[in-house]
Amino acid sequence: MRTSLLYFYLITILISGCQIFQRDKDNDNDKTVTIEEEIIEKDLEEIKAEGKLTVIFDNSTTSYFIYKGQPMGYEYELVSRFCKRHNLELEIKIITSIEESFKLLNSGKADIIAYYLTVTKERLERVDFSDALLNSEQVLIQRKPENWIDIPKSKWENAMIRNPVGLIGKEVHVRQSSSFVGRLKNLSDEIGGDIVVVEEPSTVETEGLIKKVADGEIEFTVADKDVALVNAAYYPVLDVETPVSFPQQIAWAIRKNSPQLKSELNMFIEEITNSSVHKIIYNKYFKVTRTLLERANSDLSSISGSNISEYDEIIKQWSDSIGWDWKLVASMIYQESRFNTFAASWAGAKGLMQLMPRTGNRFGATNLYDPSQNIKAGTGYIEYLDNYWRKTVSDSLERQKFILASYNSGLGHVQDAVALAQEFGYLIYKWDDEVEECMKMKSKSKYYRNKVVKYGYCRGESVVKYVEDILYRYHQYHDHFEEEDFSTQ
Repeated sequence: MRTSLLYFYLITILISGCQIFQRDKDNDNDKTVTIEEEIIEKDLEEIKAEGKLTVIFDNSTTSYFIYKGQPMGYEYELVSRFCKRHNLELEIKIITSIEESFKLLNSGKADIIAYYLTVTKERLERVDFSDALLNSEQVLIQRKPENWIDIPKSKWENAMIRNPVGLIGKEVHVRQSSSFVGRLKNLSDEIGGDIVVVEEPSTVETEGLIKKVADGEIEFTVADKDVALVNAAYYPVLDVETPVSFPQQIAWAIRKNSPQLKSELNMFIEEITNSSVHKIIYNKYFKVTRTLLERANSDLSSISGSNISEYDEIIKQWSDSIGWDWKLVASMIYQESRFNTFAASWAGAKGLMQLMPRTGNRFGATNLYDPSQNIKAGTGYIEYLDNYWRKTVSDSLERQKFILASYNSGLGHVQDAVALAQEFGYLIYKWDDEVEECMKMKSKSKYYRNKVVKYGYCRGESVVKYVEDILYRYHQYHDHFEEEDFSTQ
């Protein structure tokens, strides 16, 4: 292991250069300019040494999104299964720019791009791809006539562009650096006339352009058929029946120098795509159902809405009163109750923040099933724990881990873990790899019977996981919803 780690640190210093070709943006001709791109040497062995797989997702109905506080997405679910197989933590980056994603991948700051990416020759100059997850053709997105719903399809069908020749001289808006740009330029050559390709900034998402067509802001865009069909269900005014390409491969991008990662991904993809599990996951995100439409139109979805839960305003109010980021408290509530106001545990904990009646009464709640009372009492308890741990842990971000652990297991068990840390030479003011290790010890008799332990046995592993899960979800929320500074002053 030491040898592999040394190897990793040495090769991260030795970075190889790769020439890539990019269309000259100041000239619309086929002239290309050569630029240098640094590609780090990093494969699955080094990724496993780090213990995490960093994956770039798009905030979209297919790649990754948050719904009712829960992370979802076709690619997200598949990548999560791959990480579980290899015992890797999944680190998520939300990047809409394809160009930026390629740069992060080749610089080693990400390991996979799990967009709905089309494999093209141009992209293969810069990155490698896994085997195809799906095959999908590109289709034209256009609006049906205003009165389409009141008349037979045969009456308005002629108003639709069905032959790509009809696009000559028309503006088609697509995302910069997307495969749609090259396809439309090639299509112009094939039909013997210029399609006016309007390249929108790379930060504009394809689904955002589809919505603009639905709203009448632009006339045309292009999308992969699977994605187009899902969005046509959201916006019935859209027509997505005109293909502009042959079927193309949809796959994940990886660095060219990651053969181990590619091999393991391909084995995983072959296994999963031939299983019934894949069909279930695929249907969940691509088959038009009432559930899919509810997700699409919900204000509790990061795609169409801006809320994590229906209790966001209450969470913000009481989180602000104690100086905590509301998204962290929201992540706690999801962990405790999945935002179910009437949740009740076998031990008697109740409501959104799963408070015991005694604790609720102590912090002012007479009805723990009342969302406002419950969250007020829960944040009051957090503030109490914060004041306690402030004496030992000065760093606010580190302190939150002690607070979360105490909220889950009870203050006494974390006090025991700190006592064990002092007994065995761990740092008592640091959670990761220090006090958390002593928390795990409390499930073993030789430690929970130690003279410094006052509260006995505790399932320490579950406490450590509780902290990890909340912070992991919090970072996901932070990437998707309005930004506010986190502090525990």
